[in-house]
Amino acid sequence: MDIKTASALHRLRLISLPEALSFPALLIFGSLLMRVSDIDFLMPPLGALHGILFTIYVIFLVDVWVKAKWPLKRVGLFFLLAVVPFGGLYGEKLLKRYEADGVIAARARAEGKVNA
Repeated sequence: MDIKTASALHRLRLISLPEALSFPALLIFGSLLMRVSDIDFLMPPLGALHGILFTIYVIFLVDVWVKAKWPLKRVGLFFLLAVVPFGGLYGEKLLKRYEADGVIAARARAEGKVNA
């Protein structure tokens, strides 16, 4: 894994956790509180925050797709995990594993131990 691919994967991993938590926050604090009480001022800022985080996530996902040459199936899985509430938490766990595997393979190549 080269440095550009590793940094793209790391950026995606960094944005995946806030994006994963913003959607349930929008559902719980925005929608639910708006329906059961008079608290409706949380919906616009939470909606905007989630929209910005989701857009950044998709941009970073496309960047990883191009740089890491991921198959469309894997990209689709990560997109689906971003849409499902709390799915991004599982996606972040997978990204951590992909990132660690890439670092291990890069170190092994640098040391001449494997042809990975």
